[in-house]
Amino acid sequence: MTRVDFYSLDPASGGDRFLLACRLVERIRTSNLRVLIHCPDAELSRHLDRLLWTFREDSFLPHGIVGRTDPALTPVLIGGDGIPESEDQVLINLANEVPGFFSRFERVCEPIDHDAAVRAAGRERFRFYKDRGYPLEHHQIRL
Repeated sequence: MTRVDFYSLDPASGGDRFLLACRLVERIRTSNLRVLIHCPDAELSRHLDRLLWTFREDSFLPHGIVGRTDPALTPVLIGGDGIPESEDQVLINLANEVPGFFSRFERVCEPIDHDAAVRAAGRERFRFYKDRGYPLEHHQIRL
């Protein structure tokens, strides 16, 4: 069964869920796991793509946007529709809704920042997973 982890920014933390997603990717990649970042908004996908290149000077995270990179050579993919279907290790969800394909993944990460709409949508997703019996964890993160 898919494990679901919610990551909320500590009230004293700056940054947003995109910076938090970068930190999560960096940590996940230390275990050599593949990551699909679900970001259905094309403009926000490009923002995340740029941020993954620049968020830390001493970090390199091989990544790319689905359709613009070879998935076989790229362990971190950014996409908006669950493609490629062969990805099944870690999903980072940056959408306001639960992706319909989330259950094929071993783990789902749900980054939550201080934005009221993001927090409200996160609560709805938490209830969705809880009502269906998925194992849930909550982590408060300081950036």
